[in-house]
Amino acid sequence: MTRIRLGMVGGGKDAFIGAVHRIAARIDGEFDLVAGALSSTPERSRDSGAALGLAADRCYASYDEMAEAEAARQDGIEAVAIVTPNHVHAGAAKAFLARGIHVICDKPLTATMDQAEDLARAVRAADALFILTHNYTGYPMIRQARDMIAAGDLGAIRVVQVEYAQDWLTEAAEQGGQNKQAEWRTDPARSGVGGSVGDIGSHAHNLACFVTGLEVEKLSADLQSFVPGRRVDDNAHVLLRFQGGARGMLWCSQVAPGCENGLRLRVFGEKGGLEWAQEDPNYLWFTPFGAPKRLLTRGGAGATAAASAVSRTPGGHPEGYLEGFANIYAGAAQAIRAARQGRRDPVLDLLPGLEAGLAGMRFIEACVRSSDKDAAWVTI
Repeated sequence: MTRIRLGMVGGGKDAFIGAVHRIAARIDGEFDLVAGALSSTPERSRDSGAALGLAADRCYASYDEMAEAEAARQDGIEAVAIVTPNHVHAGAAKAFLARGIHVICDKPLTATMDQAEDLARAVRAADALFILTHNYTGYPMIRQARDMIAAGDLGAIRVVQVEYAQDWLTEAAEQGGQNKQAEWRTDPARSGVGGSVGDIGSHAHNLACFVTGLEVEKLSADLQSFVPGRRVDDNAHVLLRFQGGARGMLWCSQVAPGCENGLRLRVFGEKGGLEWAQEDPNYLWFTPFGAPKRLLTRGGAGATAAASAVSRTPGGHPEGYLEGFANIYAGAAQAIRAARQGRRDPVLDLLPGLEAGLAGMRFIEACVRSSDKDAAWVTI
């Protein structure tokens, strides 16, 4: 099979997530990066493309130029990865979707709800796939947890606790012009109205919903901006009410010293509980009520088919962030190959897409709305 020709918007010099996407796209040999509009200035875009070995005539000054030129080429890109700040997502995605080019977009969906609704219309009208890289859904033990809950191993879900704690914004890293990531992620014009709740809280919300199969119905959010002068939240406590009666709590923070990438999920049902932590992702703790706690390992005894399908190495050989991210790209490649044949591949049921993106945007908007009303309960 020929590799899928991939383009990239954003992800140039000093962009963390662009490099992650490129590694993830290469791990299974499914994609070739052949074109890019890698920066907001033509010069930086050309320099970044040259550093990645792209042909000079396929290093574009803008995503509009890239979409038009690549759609006209016989060997043009089949898919594009959008790895820009949030406010660019909608415009870039629409440019490629309109030309039948599949879109793999970083999360959250957009910066604003208006942009999200505009993009949703474009996705629904397009003859192309739209995949959102909520990469933690690609971890094998997360797929296993989802399987176990769907199979009824926990019984009816009662309590969901999820947290995502970091410390990298404990000080005003956005000031002084030395930290590009901090600058745009704390700028509401580029990130959107949510700070930590949009950047990492959206991951926590998505993970809780993906694993349990439940949707948040109402929430009460208390958002803070602890660092003086910061224009978006850097900490949030959110109470959740799920459809069907389950209750939950979500904490996200980027001002928690000692926490690096502390994404953790705990789910409790009438028959048992599950615990998983991203910083030790090859383990899933399962405790049937009244029985000893059991450690389930990636690739080990008791691994479900869904977990095994996204594992690459034997048990005991750690897999983590890059492999989980690569599972999203591998699924995207499988779906794109099916689309070439006019088929819808069932793998799309495991890949976050437009609906997950819209749910995330509604979550962010509801958190801000609730917090503005002194943590009043609001309906999503």
